[in-house]
Amino acid sequence: MSIIKYTSKERDLLARIMRAEAVGEGNLGMLMVGNVVVNRALANCLTFKNITTISDAIYQPNQFSGTSSSLFYGNPTTAERNLADRIIKGEYYHPATNALWFYAPKTGEYCKINWYDQALAGRYKSHCFYIPDSGICKEIH
Repeated sequence: MSIIKYTSKERDLLARIMRAEAVGEGNLGMLMVGNVVVNRALANCLTFKNITTISDAIYQPNQFSGTSSSLFYGNPTTAERNLADRIIKGEYYHPATNALWFYAPKTGEYCKINWYDQALAGRYKSHCFYIPDSGICKEIH
């Protein structure tokens, strides 16, 4: 059972963006990126009101820098597809559980407490994850 409708093409797309954004952070880092993508498709709030699919979330303009990475292109591996399947089935990982945003600060820098008026949920390796205020995005809280 899945928490979001998807096609096999979208599953592969999710696996590819997870790789492009976080391959250096291992499986857990890629899973957290997947959480953010699916959260955006489920949220129906803030700048994600018309984002209803995995494709919409990934291709929303100016959101994922990984779409311009060479890592985004090419077929995902079986292992990467399996990671995407886990996210689609509803696995969540803190601090990305309710996160809609993430970024990687420069080496040696701490995560900002707030980023674009969103609260820091926590950090995993080089990514800082941010959540909307409770009650704003009810679909993901």
